[in-house]
Amino acid sequence: MSLQPQEEFRIPDQTRCVALAAFPKGCACLRIGDVLGCVYQDKQFASLFPRRGQPAEAPGRLALVTVLQFMEALSDRQAADAVRARIDWKYALGLDLTDSGLDHTVLSEFRTRLVEGKLELLLLDVLLERAQKLALLKQRGRQRTDSTHVLAAVRTMNRLERVGETLRAALNALAVAAPEWLTAIADPEWFKRYGSRIENFNLPKTEAARRQLATVLPQKSHFEPL
Repeated sequence: MSLQPQEEFRIPDQTRCVALAAFPKGCACLRIGDVLGCVYQDKQFASLFPRRGQPAEAPGRLALVTVLQFMEALSDRQAADAVRARIDWKYALGLDLTDSGLDHTVLSEFRTRLVEGKLELLLLDVLLERAQKLALLKQRGRQRTDSTHVLAAVRTMNRLERVGETLRAALNALAVAAPEWLTAIADPEWFKRYGSRIENFNLPKTEAARRQLATVLPQKSHFEPL
């Protein structure tokens, strides 16, 4: 994957028009696009990519997607869906309404590149520097400056989704292979948690709630045959 830096940040006219009509009072993503603009530059991540190869997704956008993903406590699949379907995200990212988004695996690959390239601190440091220049932060204000916290929280949400989906798939297989046995041992609560894909749920936003879910997932499965 090679990097082809995109220097210009511009919100497409159609995206701006539709977003302003949908959010006449504004929202967080619209304010990010209007006030912060191009938070990250592709060239800041140039060391993470080889000079030759298939063009990579713009790392500047991937960095902002990661921050938005952390803000809303989304898994990679949910974040990819937001890039593809949500007008406010397209506005913040400067994307056309017809942009098809990205594959969710790209986000995990980008985080791996950040850590292996020792640029994980860049993720939040650049955002804080930009906000300080615009006088959006007070010098003595309490702000988390550890970019690794952002990456760790996103990684935890994806692990929760994978564990839940693994258990749901296993129970679905048992429903086909040994339905009578499964019915005999099934906990009624299984139907509530594993009746739908885990990615359709709103994952916990706090660390304590995520820890609690991580404990519950393996111990109390919830299942509904498809």
